[in-house]
Amino acid sequence: MSLFDRVAGALLPAADAHCDGPCGIYDPAAARITAEAVKSMTLKILALEVPDASDSDAMARYLNTLSRYVAIKEEQAELTKRDLLILWTDYFKPLHLEAHPDLHDTFWKAAKLCSACKVEVSAQHADELLAAIKEIHEIFWTTKNREVAWVLAGD
Repeated sequence: MSLFDRVAGALLPAADAHCDGPCGIYDPAAARITAEAVKSMTLKILALEVPDASDSDAMARYLNTLSRYVAIKEEQAELTKRDLLILWTDYFKPLHLEAHPDLHDTFWKAAKLCSACKVEVSAQHADELLAAIKEIHEIFWTTKNREVAWVLAGD
């Protein structure tokens, strides 16, 4: 042990945390928000009307809009997956798994839905992703002994 470690150990109080940062920084709301964007972009893509191929200006506008919606949908699905994986791997601990034995399966399925939403244009999968995040939301707040309402931005 270095001199610094001995001095710092004597001067600084011991700290103990159950997660990688101070309590309160984890929240499934971030995943909900990005998943809502996935659903929104999915619905916008499905609502697009393909113009007549002979109208080059209309076709260019359509392709530009479609490519923007797809890029946003894929980016938001990736952010959703990232937020879910951080919750899964950084916040949840073995004691949570004991209380919620299906926790790993719930997160695995939600992450797979993020992937499906990236590569498909499926309103059903977007809805299933939001439902999976709602389940995670409920589990998360149960671990904190709190009731936090599930509210969608579109409601």
